[in-house]
Amino acid sequence: MITAPGVGLPPVDDTENQVRTRFVNRTIPLILAVALFMENMDSTVIATSLPAIAIDIHTSPIALKLALTAYLVSLAIFIPISGWMADRFGAKNVFRAAIAVFIVGSVACAVSNSLPAFVVSRFLQGIGGAMMTPVGRLVLVRATPKSELVAAMSWLTVPALVGPLVGPPIGGFITTYFTWHWIFLINVPIGLIGIWLATRFLPETEAAETPPLDFIGFVLSGLAASGVVFGLSVVSLPALPPIAGLITVAVGLISGALYLLHARRAQNPLLALELFRNQVFRSSVLGGSLFRIGIGAVPFLLPLMFQIGFGLTPFQSGMITFVSAIGAIGMKFVTALIFRVAGFRRVLIVGSLVAAASIAVYGLFTPDTPYVLMLAMLLVGGFIRSMFFTGVNALAYAEVAAADTSKATPITAVFQQLSIALGVAVAGGVLEVSTSIHGGPLTLGDFHIALFIVAAISAAASLSFMRLAPDAGNAVSGHGRLTMPKELEPVSTPGS
Repeated sequence: MITAPGVGLPPVDDTENQVRTRFVNRTIPLILAVALFMENMDSTVIATSLPAIAIDIHTSPIALKLALTAYLVSLAIFIPISGWMADRFGAKNVFRAAIAVFIVGSVACAVSNSLPAFVVSRFLQGIGGAMMTPVGRLVLVRATPKSELVAAMSWLTVPALVGPLVGPPIGGFITTYFTWHWIFLINVPIGLIGIWLATRFLPETEAAETPPLDFIGFVLSGLAASGVVFGLSVVSLPALPPIAGLITVAVGLISGALYLLHARRAQNPLLALELFRNQVFRSSVLGGSLFRIGIGAVPFLLPLMFQIGFGLTPFQSGMITFVSAIGAIGMKFVTALIFRVAGFRRVLIVGSLVAAASIAVYGLFTPDTPYVLMLAMLLVGGFIRSMFFTGVNALAYAEVAAADTSKATPITAVFQQLSIALGVAVAGGVLEVSTSIHGGPLTLGDFHIALFIVAAISAAASLSFMRLAPDAGNAVSGHGRLTMPKELEPVSTPGS
């Protein structure tokens, strides 16, 4: 008899062990994906409901955007300590606590009756979200053999791609047919189920001996990340003068420079920047960040283009962009095989270029473009972006030692948040410059220019992956092996 490790399952015999192991390897990423979907969707679903929320709490939609910024700032501050927290208190414990904090923040949002209360509630939600995403990924990396990491990551990347796309239509539907409060209250049952599933199935992780928290590093990294994120988020916000955003960005950059000096002298810095000496890790983080600038801009640009340029309703535009989410999910079933056959370097180079081209194609859409053609291009874009993100997320851990996974996770998460915020800021800046040039309101051509520019930035990610060795990440992808991928092997069952 063999006991399935750490997942609360009963002993199994040798003939059933393979089936049970497959079940565990697929259950873990799906449990984590449910929690991360809740966080990713909630961060965008509220955008559609801002007018309704503003009326209820007696403020303006423009001022209420500070609540969106508060969430991003909270992520930027607390993500860097997620790895230390996971080591100190156990990744499973921190993940469950993060869901609980997110639930409490959601309830607080639902009962808020003023702008300050809503902003504080969103900040509390952000603390839970800051721990859920990186710690969830850490749990997955530690529980999954490297040879199966691509397949596992393919499911964990679904929330990041699907959440921003399904958020607007779901938010519009709930606000139209129910009340905006349910946008947050629905997180309560989902979160409770997530905590139960995590308790039942996630591997037990014991607290490890950890050095004292690098408090100076925590302050500097928090100022750096939050300064850049907040500054980029409000630089074009009418409620604040542009100089406020620029000054905040400058404070963030200075704090980042001070952190670099501090990290060189600190014995145990909060963010282990020495990991960037590894070419594979460096290419994954920097190349992935460049690509996410374009991806971060697309959920911002497309709904606006469909509503302002095409004259569609928020619900109609949301249903069109939802097709990309279908593509993202569909790609999960073949991603591992593609990386096994072609390898990380080739797939990421080609994938980044093709995905960037798909963003540029969106810049050719007009109201006369057949909807079938638009849906087909959005579907293809969802396929390619899903494959790319699965690979770049798995590649980040390909050559990172098991003891350093908790150091790699917050670094990748911080860069992801910064690049997505930068994508929205770049897109918004291009729209503002374009409208100031022609001196009128937003036009369809302004959106086309913005899509072309962010597509070019995303295409630049391919340069980072060209520096990879042909065999980079083969231990994770299985490229070069002659054996059949495990996800395609027949599962042995008793009596077969």
